[in-house]
Amino acid sequence: MKLNMKPHMVLLLLLFLFLITTTQSSSSSLTHQKKPDNETIYRISKQLCWGCVAESFQFLLAHNLVRAAKWELPLMWDFELERYARWWASQRKADCKLQHSFPEDDFKLGENIFWGSGAAWTPTDAVRAWADEEKYYTYPTNTCEPGQMCGHYTQIVWKSTRRIGCARVVCDDGDVFMTCNYDPPGNYIGEKPY
Repeated sequence: MKLNMKPHMVLLLLLFLFLITTTQSSSSSLTHQKKPDNETIYRISKQLCWGCVAESFQFLLAHNLVRAAKWELPLMWDFELERYARWWASQRKADCKLQHSFPEDDFKLGENIFWGSGAAWTPTDAVRAWADEEKYYTYPTNTCEPGQMCGHYTQIVWKSTRRIGCARVVCDDGDVFMTCNYDPPGNYIGEKPY
């Protein structure tokens, strides 16, 4: 089912869904937890990658726009997943090799990876490349065109995935490597993404 929603309506819907989920999660967690003290706030803020906030937002917004087109709930940013993605991106900085972080057939998280020649590639570019695989995916038969890839797209829109964390690194050779991790993972054989 394709919907023809104007971009500003999709953004308003995403903002509304984001506000609902953050309000619900923060109000329920505040009633059961005490407020953090200044030392805790300082320690946590030192761990955050403040220069990465814009990239994180780009990754999250681009993913949630793709999900909104299929009426899937928006993903929430997960700092543990981001930390894992940053670790893996740092491992690829020396060679920029398009390689997953898990041994083959041993995925614990969902993972999309991207390589681009040159340093100008953005998180939005990576998500767009993954989402463009939709044209090769046939929902009624839950198949991908022979010789094409669809798994990046189906992971983005996977119905039970709730959290995401991503990272981008400019490699030593000047190219870009990006990775996103998803929890719970998707792409189960025989199951449709939405």
